[in-house]
Amino acid sequence: MPVSFGVSPIAWINDDMPELGGDMPLAKVLGDARDIGFAGVELGGKFPKSSDVLSTLLGAYRLKLVGGWYGAELLRRDAEAEIQAMQPHLRLLKALGSPVFIQAEISNAVHGRRGTSLAHTPRLAPGDWKSFGERVTQVADYVRAQGLRFAYHPHLGTVVERPQDLASFLNWTGGSVGLTLDTGHAALGGNDPAAIIRDNPARIAHVHCKDVRRHVFERIRRDDRSFLDGVLAGMFTAPGDGDLDFSPVMRALAEIGYEGWLIVEAEQDPAIADPRKYSAVGLDTLQRTAAAAGLREAA
Repeated sequence: MPVSFGVSPIAWINDDMPELGGDMPLAKVLGDARDIGFAGVELGGKFPKSSDVLSTLLGAYRLKLVGGWYGAELLRRDAEAEIQAMQPHLRLLKALGSPVFIQAEISNAVHGRRGTSLAHTPRLAPGDWKSFGERVTQVADYVRAQGLRFAYHPHLGTVVERPQDLASFLNWTGGSVGLTLDTGHAALGGNDPAAIIRDNPARIAHVHCKDVRRHVFERIRRDDRSFLDGVLAGMFTAPGDGDLDFSPVMRALAEIGYEGWLIVEAEQDPAIADPRKYSAVGLDTLQRTAAAAGLREAA
């Protein structure tokens, strides 16, 4: 069961909050990722959008491209319009050989609004899940036909956040719709990451591994603060530095025969949490718990 270890550039440069690491050179991000020992990296806002330029750049650091966030607006437009809108992103991923297409619904999301409390996270009415699920499935079918695995990302501040949201989403989407299992967003959304894996083995397409500080998150909720306030306060951290136990997650992945990428990710202020130090802690934590669970690292 080979797995590979990658990292998200968000620990160095936060695209949602440009003031966090916005002046950091891309070379620093890629050099750190290589030196720590990662095999791949997800797409970030500073990355060149020319496939030839990006291929040459990543090749120089011996890194593979492993997906990258795409914000969809399927509550506002139909699947055909979304498919047209995603073409530049999809072409870049295909050209670089990415195995997955990561998507989340952002049309009414609040995770990028500093002044909007998480209490105002959008909720779909029961009668709206069917049409939303059909549109997501149409897009996923198209992505699969293009040779990539579609990996929907449940995320705090979006319509797929809580256990009941995820249940409705899975009920109304087809088998082409995989999941990005994000341990941090799952846990703070009230879900059990290991249970999601075991209950939906065919849906697990990609894995983001971030840790959480629950006391910080509870304070953010109690004070009616925003998702970005939570990021600044430190509700997320790298695996091994927070409250989550990654051993059950790795055992669940081993049980379903998961083969794919495990991505270290943690939205933190790089001026406070050194991305190189925390990402190294994250990689060590994942390698140890994955090996103990019987997951073999790809050569």
